[in-house]
Amino acid sequence: MTQQNNNPGTNKVWFITGSSRGFGRVWTEAALKRGDKVAATARQLTSIADLKEKYGEHVLTLELDVTNAGQVKTAVEQAHAHFGRLDIVLNNAGYSLVGTIEEANADEIRAMYETNVLGPVAVIQAALPLLRKQGGGHILGTSSNLGHVVLPVIGYYCSSKWAFEAIHESLAAEVKAFGIKVTIIEPGAYATEFGSPESLKFAAGLDIYQDFKTQFFNSLSEMERGDPNATSEAIFKVVDAENPPLRINLGSHNLPWTRTAYAERLASWEEWDQVSAAAQGNTK
Repeated sequence: MTQQNNNPGTNKVWFITGSSRGFGRVWTEAALKRGDKVAATARQLTSIADLKEKYGEHVLTLELDVTNAGQVKTAVEQAHAHFGRLDIVLNNAGYSLVGTIEEANADEIRAMYETNVLGPVAVIQAALPLLRKQGGGHILGTSSNLGHVVLPVIGYYCSSKWAFEAIHESLAAEVKAFGIKVTIIEPGAYATEFGSPESLKFAAGLDIYQDFKTQFFNSLSEMERGDPNATSEAIFKVVDAENPPLRINLGSHNLPWTRTAYAERLASWEEWDQVSAAAQGNTK
């Protein structure tokens, strides 16, 4: 049995999806710069070809479309065989569907879920037998603060992150006995390529929502965005920790926003608690 590398002082082996841009690119390069080894994946190999030139044998570049379960299994197994182990499996690939609940069609919603939810599940399911056999590992998933709070116009994207959160929280309980750790990464707003054509898809618009969406996009443009390069040290603290958290926010705005949202929910539940309790019925 290959022994899992749990020593913070030794180099780790990563498998990262969505390595071509955004946080995936930042964390891939940061891990390589600190001397770790990375199986970097992307839909187009050309988008990560420069990593091989820069980091040589420390990086394995693989073409991967996370919606192709067969390709996912092959890539995970190839990375494990190449490096001899996988210490960290980081699901980062994803995109946002922009459109109101009325505007987006079923095919668009389904396609986003294939990438944002079923893709990460395919990676997890491919990795788990290998992580169990080697005696442990750490599964990380890039969610969002929108896994707890919601914005209009990107409601379907938010819903994919709520699903992502539930899956990983359940997973953490299921694999703890195998020495496998799980952490959900929840970034706030950052100056990444998340607004690029590759990371956004737009539903056909309805005129009745045009003014509302214009106001929404104006408010987004005024939002303070963090420096993505400042996030790597936080990720390293998580993967090097003996007892990493199930969830970690990235950025200073998430926690106040989440506190407010949950305070409002609790207040509403408490206000209606008598009605809720009565709905239990007579159980005697």
